[in-house]
Amino acid sequence: MKILVVGGAGYIGSHMVKMLTQRNQHVVTFDNLSNGYRDSVIYGDFIHGDLADKEHLNLVFKQTKFDAVMHFASFIQVGESVVHPDIYYQNNLINTLKLLDTMVAHNVNTFIFSSTAAIFGNPNYSPIDEHHPKSPINPYGKSKLMVEQILEDYDCAYGLKSACLRYFNAAGADPNGELGERHDPETHLIPLILQAASGRRPNIKVFGRDYDTHDGTCVRDYVHITDLCEAHLLALNTINNTNQSAAYNLGNGAGFSVQEVINTAKNVTGVDFDVIDDARRLGDPSTLVADASLAKEQLGWVPKYDNLDIIIRHAWYWEQKYFK
Repeated sequence: MKILVVGGAGYIGSHMVKMLTQRNQHVVTFDNLSNGYRDSVIYGDFIHGDLADKEHLNLVFKQTKFDAVMHFASFIQVGESVVHPDIYYQNNLINTLKLLDTMVAHNVNTFIFSSTAAIFGNPNYSPIDEHHPKSPINPYGKSKLMVEQILEDYDCAYGLKSACLRYFNAAGADPNGELGERHDPETHLIPLILQAASGRRPNIKVFGRDYDTHDGTCVRDYVHITDLCEAHLLALNTINNTNQSAAYNLGNGAGFSVQEVINTAKNVTGVDFDVIDDARRLGDPSTLVADASLAKEQLGWVPKYDNLDIIIRHAWYWEQKYFK
């Protein structure tokens, strides 16, 4: 298959490009490099382009007949989305519409969408399955839910089949150390902790120790980046086999507390870095864990790296190799 990976220079997209290439797919990355890195595209072809430029998009689709599109080019910072909702609706919603319309115009009918657990808002119960009410509490989550709703309409109107993959916390790095996580600014817990372990930051902050969890710190669901990519590939194959759209929650199903992540990182790195307690952050639920039963049942998804120790070891290898 020929697959266009939009946002293929970013964290998840670059790992996806590698996996697709290793599975003998012809991959083209389309990325404006606003949040990605050109040197992360080490497989397949690369096109420097922006989804906002519909004319360029149309040219790309004219030049290559794609069998499917995978979309990872969203803005992802929750706090930023509250302060600047305009750029989130412009990029995550309007630019995605331009991509979908270009696909329809060129008769490309298979779409894999990188969605998020943020579409659910504050959890009514945990673990969160696909039937959980969808009440996003920030523009980031709202923009993703809007795209999911649009995809339902595009399926009915144009026969565009999609899989929406809602994951909670992507984590880890390529097991071989070729790729890893390097957001700027970094907001994810595991790389922040490892930056403290490597000396790139002075400490790690724990925001609240009085949550209703087993150790008082927030519990989150961390999924290894390789396992996430495997789910995307399985979803693509399932659409090709069933010609049906679907949505799946992806997670380890158990969750790990902030303190457990810190303890594991100290054990993996052998560094006793400083930990500072701070006040709770507004809007942080005590527990966010996915029920991935549907993905396991319908896609045959079996995570290989669901052990926190392995996730952190791979991320630490990347931290030491890339940032030495």
